[in-house]
Amino acid sequence: MVYVSGQVPVGTDGTVVVGGIAEQTEQVLSNVKAALALAGCSMDDVVKTTVWLEDARDFSAFNAVYARHFPKDPPARTTVESRLMIGIKIEVEAVAYRPI
Repeated sequence: MVYVSGQVPVGTDGTVVVGGIAEQTEQVLSNVKAALALAGCSMDDVVKTTVWLEDARDFSAFNAVYARHFPKDPPARTTVESRLMIGIKIEVEAVAYRPI
């Protein structure tokens, strides 16, 4: 099991990605993918995600990006609306399973 703690839309320089929910979702999921790779996993190994959206009205745009990253057999997901810490629109944590 690999647990990826909450990933936020920051680039490699540590600054928040400029843009709306689509741009921030792309960055967050890229960060999740990079964290998984460090443990020898891929997005195909993700079995559960938890998503916090700053505004529930962004769900449709978020979901379109999310679906591109999980095109086949998407993981179980919990999505909630929540005020986030650093003026961001989204945070995602993931759990992956990869048998040895």
